[in-house]
Amino acid sequence: MLKVLYGLKNFEGKSKFKTWLYSITYNECITQYRKERRKRRLMDALSLDPLEEASEEKMPKPEDKGGLDRWLVYVNPIDREILVLRFVAELEFQEIADIMHMGLSATKMRYKRALDKLREKFAGVAET
Repeated sequence: MLKVLYGLKNFEGKSKFKTWLYSITYNECITQYRKERRKRRLMDALSLDPLEEASEEKMPKPEDKGGLDRWLVYVNPIDREILVLRFVAELEFQEIADIMHMGLSATKMRYKRALDKLREKFAGVAET
C-alpha cells in the first residue's frame, strides 16, 4: 500500500490506472514469492527431503474438481501468470503485456502456446 502511495506521484498516465496498480501489486507479489521460495529451498535442503515434482501418474483427471490449479503445474511460471491474468483477473492482452514487461505479440504467443500445451495434456488424459 505504501508503494502505491509513494509511487502515485510517478504515475504518468501512459496506461490505465488499473494496469499501473496491478503492475505494482504483481511486482510486490513476485518479490515476496521469490523470498519465500529461497526460504523453502533452504528448508528443503536442510531436511534432505526430495522435492515433489509433477509426474504422469499424479496428473489430474479432466473431471476432477479444482483441477485448474493442478493443471497449471504443467505450464512454466511466466505462462501460468499470463493465463491467470487473462482468465482470473480478466485483463486485456495489452494490460498483461504491460504488467509482464513484454511485447503484445510475445504475450499473445505465450498465451497461445500455454493453452496448446494444456489442451495436449488434457486430451492425453481424456483418451485414457
